Amino acid sequence: MTDNEDIPRMMADMGARAKAASAQMAVADAERKHAALISAADAVWAGREYIYAANAEDMKFGREKGLSNAMLDRLKLDEDRVRGIVDGLRAIAEQPDPVGEVMDDWDQPSGLNIRRVRTPLGVIGVIYESRPNVTADAGALCLKAGNAVILRGGSESFHSSRALHNFLQKGLRDANLPEDAIQLVPVRDRAAVQEMLTMTDTIDVIVPRGGKGLVGLVQREARVPVFAHLEGIVHIYIDKAADPEKVLKVVLNAKTRRTGICGAAECLLIHRDVAQTIGQGVIRALIDAGVDVRADATLSKITGTSAAGEDDWGREYLDMIIAARTVDDIDGAITHIRQFGSNHTDCILTEDEQTAAKFMNSLDSAIIMHNASTQFADGGEFGMGAEIGIATGKMHARGPVGATQLTSFKYLVTGDGTVRA
Repeated sequence: MTDNEDIPRMMADMGARAKAASAQMAVADAERKHAALISAADAVWAGREYIYAANAEDMKFGREKGLSNAMLDRLKLDEDRVRGIVDGLRAIAEQPDPVGEVMDDWDQPSGLNIRRVRTPLGVIGVIYESRPNVTADAGALCLKAGNAVILRGGSESFHSSRALHNFLQKGLRDANLPEDAIQLVPVRDRAAVQEMLTMTDTIDVIVPRGGKGLVGLVQREARVPVFAHLEGIVHIYIDKAADPEKVLKVVLNAKTRRTGICGAAECLLIHRDVAQTIGQGVIRALIDAGVDVRADATLSKITGTSAAGEDDWGREYLDMIIAARTVDDIDGAITHIRQFGSNHTDCILTEDEQTAAKFMNSLDSAIIMHNASTQFADGGEFGMGAEIGIATGKMHARGPVGATQLTSFKYLVTGDGTVRA
């Protein structure tokens, strides 16, 4: 298949095959899904040299395209990250099968027994950028939840995604499940994305995972329902009652561990009462770690900072850059986050439990943390094995989207010749 092929025809064929496969996946037993995931994990590890070679092609493409160091870091696969993919596949395999779970069960005075039971969504379209591990995570989670999936990875991760997809399909074959349950769009052409957004007859939901441009495009143009994974404009509020040692550990980890992930901190809000003590200490530590700190008028007096512009508030850098400003109190922090946040992940650092409770109750982000690094905003760290993304909307799925969130439910109603009066 080349980029010049008839993309509408190709995508329609993929959709039809995915829909047929979804009917088989919906009734696949837990043992076969488990076997498919374990086989895929074994195949990924055994074929890791093949994955490294494919990833090297993508890294070369990314450098030639001028990707930032942070974006190249998102793209890179080494032994530790491949091991992480394998561990994720195994963790998903060992989770309880969500399909068929009885969510509720009750009897009515009419004599009816009613059960609400988890059921697969059907066919899921996942559109993502850069990070090739999403190929494995999304494929595995959709499989676990009894769905079929059409994956459209970013042009940068084209070869890495193909390599991982091959091993996922091997797992399906080994478990005697349909290979069409996990399909990867085989072209870089963006016309394939446009087709996916309108495939209402075959795709039940779209999950976009990427930057603001991609998510905005999907939200504007999709006719298929969307679970939005919006940009991570992640804030950390340092309260006047914060512990200095915890602040230093958490903020440095939240910003510098991996700058290119959606849970990386992008803005520090510092209570005015501790701006020259705890605030100054953490800003100096960030500068020493190589972070460009873009500060407001108060904090820009600290040597090594640069002055923040209006476009630094509400910005996802995905790089060694952070914005910093003082606020008068927790209400000022909440107001700022409501104005500039993306409802992804926000954090408060404080030893005052009442202040922490106010912060956590007042904000409506999908994930709100207290005295913990925002880098934990990840389905694997939440015990889900992996995630397709962090959903920032309010309908159906919210926060890390794991296998359970990739199900819907149906009502099973049982009577005994029961009729309605």
